[in-house]
Amino acid sequence: QVQVVESGGGLVQAGGSLRLSCAASGRPFSAYALGWFRQAPGKEREFVAGINWSGRSTYYADSVKGRFTISRDNAKNTMYLQMNSLKPEDTAVYHCATGRTYYGGNYNSMEDFGFWGQGTQVTVSS
Repeated sequence: QVQVVESGGGLVQAGGSLRLSCAASGRPFSAYALGWFRQAPGKEREFVAGINWSGRSTYYADSVKGRFTISRDNAKNTMYLQMNSLKPEDTAVYHCATGRTYYGGNYNSMEDFGFWGQGTQVTVSS
């Protein structure tokens, strides 16, 4: 059974930084793309960033480009989202997800991902 668990959320002032982590188990971690999504109250879940199975290719939503960095450590079965220059509009529950395709597939939309974590809350105060 695939399990996905996020950690690292919290409360931070605008302009501050946080690093989220995502641990996945239940299938070969290094063989699948990974992604981060977020959902603010009253809004739909939206794509934040994605990374391919090797970590050599990434994709970002325009709203976070230049501020957030996605990375993965396949030896530790862990993915990260470094969030800098945080804004109040970044406040949301952040979810990690694993890709559907073994050593392939896209990683920039919800349809590309099959297993999801429960999420971690990020709150940015002004």
